[in-house]
Amino acid sequence: MSSAPPPAPREWNAATYHRVSAPQFTWGQAVLERLTLAGDETVIDAGCGTARLTTLLVDRLPRGRAIGVDLSANMLMTARATAPGDARGRLRFVHASVADLPFAGAADAIFSTATFHWVLDHPRLFRSLFRALRPGGRLVAQCGGGANLARIHAHADRLREAPPYAPFFADWTEAKEYADAGTTRARLEAAGFAQVDTRLTAAPVVQPDRAAFVEFVSSVILRPYLARLPDASTRAAFVDAIADRSTSESVPFELDYWRLDMDAVKPDA
Repeated sequence: MSSAPPPAPREWNAATYHRVSAPQFTWGQAVLERLTLAGDETVIDAGCGTARLTTLLVDRLPRGRAIGVDLSANMLMTARATAPGDARGRLRFVHASVADLPFAGAADAIFSTATFHWVLDHPRLFRSLFRALRPGGRLVAQCGGGANLARIHAHADRLREAPPYAPFFADWTEAKEYADAGTTRARLEAAGFAQVDTRLTAAPVVQPDRAAFVEFVSSVILRPYLARLPDASTRAAFVDAIADRSTSESVPFELDYWRLDMDAVKPDA
């Protein structure tokens, strides 16, 4: 066994995520509805993933353009392959961290869903977003926050501390940041944003059966845990043990999602 466990993974199985991410897509559509557009703006989709929502965004920008940014090369590969041909010239993709956007004063708006909780340094993230916006630019975003997925993470944390898994998690560090609404408001204001509104909403998701639960949590929620385990059989046993625990809950295969919404504006110069 290696003395240095691997870091939390950056990469995703983009094809699987594209197929199973219906909850994230549905939440994202509601967030996109909050973003009022004239149609000629430049809008960054920060953490665009496979670009299902970016495609809807660019449809609303007939005289503008959308820039999809993601740290996962796999996600961007799928995004480019599935992007509509009639969007060429109005849609581009950039491989970068949303906490270090390679733009300054470039965007009229930043849209983001299901991404910011994977960034551990939220003050740095919000400074990056602020810098990328033009004066008067808007941030409209949603991510996991508060008690998001508390039950499944409690199961996974207890399991990783027990044999035979404990040796693989000897120097475990969290790979997520689920901030509350008040902390997020303060961080956005510290980054320079005004007209800040933040709120937490429960959004539980029930997977239809054990197979769907296992595929979803393996591909989305448990990635940082599974990246520590040495082989496919050990990873499968870890997920099966969590599925067993979910079966015995009052609502089997329910994922206790909480969504943290945020709206803010970069003040005019």
